[in-house]
Amino acid sequence: MTSSTAAALRASRAMLGIVARSVAPALEQVSLPHFRVLVLLESAGPMRVGALAQRLGVVASTFSRSLDRLEAGGWVRRAASEESRRERIVTITGAGEELVRTVSAARAAELDRILREVAAEDRTALEHAFGSFADAAGEPALGDMLVLGI
Repeated sequence: MTSSTAAALRASRAMLGIVARSVAPALEQVSLPHFRVLVLLESAGPMRVGALAQRLGVVASTFSRSLDRLEAGGWVRRAASEESRRERIVTITGAGEELVRTVSAARAAELDRILREVAAEDRTALEHAFGSFADAAGEPALGDMLVLGI
């Protein structure tokens, strides 16, 4: 293993810790799979039940129970589609949006706090290095990110 690979692995563990700490309070209110639904709806907007299930990689027929729980908790709303009365559209509620925003804000705040501890000249190098790394890695697949509630 190269020293660059070792450094990247160490940094990835630190980043995963930040992700875990930021999402932990939300998991006291919803499960991780439910949080994944909220993240997707918050980022992609309202969706047909079947399309939402497909994006999440779950079976639509068994997904309705999850939506029942999310709807009962006030996190999402289901309504008939304007195009087809047979189709149901799932929309995130204000409470669901707030939960996702709270997790994102906590993550950003922790990153800000950590980066303030890095020397100013190193922060500039980090910005360049993070950008280069992200460019080389490419945009992650939605399914990869949803597993972590990102």
